[in-house]
This record gives sequence, structure tokens and C-alpha cells, in this order.
Amino acid sequence: MNLSQSARRFAVLAATTAIVGLAAGLASCTDRSTGLAESRSISVTGHGEASGPPDQAEVSAGVQILADTVIGATRENQSIIERIMAALEEQGIPREKIQTSNYSIWAEQNYQEPRQQTRISGYRVSNVVTVRIDDVEKIGDVLAAVTNAGANTIHGIQFGVRDTAALEQKAREAAMADARARAEALAQLAGVQLGEVMSISTSLSGGPPRPMMARSVEMADMAAAPGISPGQQRLDVQIHATFAIR
Repeated sequence: MNLSQSARRFAVLAATTAIVGLAAGLASCTDRSTGLAESRSISVTGHGEASGPPDQAEVSAGVQILADTVIGATRENQSIIERIMAALEEQGIPREKIQTSNYSIWAEQNYQEPRQQTRISGYRVSNVVTVRIDDVEKIGDVLAAVTNAGANTIHGIQFGVRDTAALEQKAREAAMADARARAEALAQLAGVQLGEVMSISTSLSGGPPRPMMARSVEMADMAAAPGISPGQQRLDVQIHATFAIR
């Protein structure tokens, strides 16, 4: 191989290397431009809520008995619980919707002077059942019935909605509309146009519907059916959305 042939081959190799390098550089520039375009976006959080009347409720009712002996306290307690169960059945509540939620026995102790000793003054038995009521209009009658049967403890009433799908959908629609309105306002302030949605995620704030208004029941109200206000059930939804910028 003479000198002129070697020179030509070297020139061809150098030109090829330059072309490859230029192509790689252009590809790199394209990637950076694409990445820059993809990063042009607006992220917002929309809020929505929906409310509706509750169609079911839960209430816990029970009895506490204090007696000199454990046997005496448990027997008296059980007798009253049986009357409470019978009263619930008379209100049209089946046994499968009544569940024991607490049963406990403890000794009542008194602190005595001057020997600084404690003595057992009796035994207390507590039995509580939780009742699911499918007709919220009957809550007052149910509470009056169990109290007249001997219940001396009533725990807070909890209202609920059997099927939350309709409330969830309504809240999601409101949250999405809020998210889009926020994104459009930001785009207008920035002097750009809003593009398509790039990503969406949702979350329930506060979990399942909770009562907007409910009150605890005082035992003094139990001679007759108490007035109970079920209020409204509210569901809050958040939508986290990212919109492209054109």
C-alpha cells in the first residue's frame, strides 16, 4: 500500500467518524428538546364534595349492673339484655342485625383509711349490643324501646349510606371540574394554552361518608321516643391532575 492510498483511507475514516459524531449530537439535542417539551405541564389538586340523606344507622345500647357478687351481677345483667333483645325484635329488627360489641366484668374497689387498704365493694357487669337500623325514621322508637326494657347506657349514633357509589361519582365530577378550572386559571396567568390531561389520581379525604350532624342521646330523654336529627352524609374527594402545556 502506497502513501496516497493510506491518506485516502484515513480521510474516509475521519469523515465517517465525524458523521457518526454529528448524528449522535443531533440525537442528544432531540432527546433534550423532547424532555423539555414533556416537562412543560401544570399540576393541580381539585376538591369536590357531595351530600345526601342517610338511609341507615347504628346505635349501641347496653346495661351496667352492680351487685355484691359476680353471679348476682351477671344474672341480673343477662335478664335485662334478654328483655332488650325482645324489645328490638318487637321493633322489627332481626337477630342478625344485633351484635354484642362489649362484655366486661370488673370489681369495684374502695380505698379505706387509715390502713390505706382497698376492699371490694361489689362487682360490675357491662353488656353492650350494637344494632343496625335500616329505617332512620325508627331510631327514636328503637331507643325508647330498649330504654324501657332496662338499657341504662346509650352510645353515639352513627349514620351511613348503604351505597356510596352515587355520592362518590358526584364528588369526583365536582373535583375534576375544580381541577380543570384551577389549571385553566394558571395557564391564563402564565400566557400559555392548556393541553390534554397527562395523569390523574384520586383520593377520599376523610374516608367514607360521615354525619354532618348527629347528637348523643341522654338517658333523661328516654321516657319517650327522642327526636333524632340524621342530618346529611358528606363525601369529600380530591383529584390530583397534571395537564400538558401547548
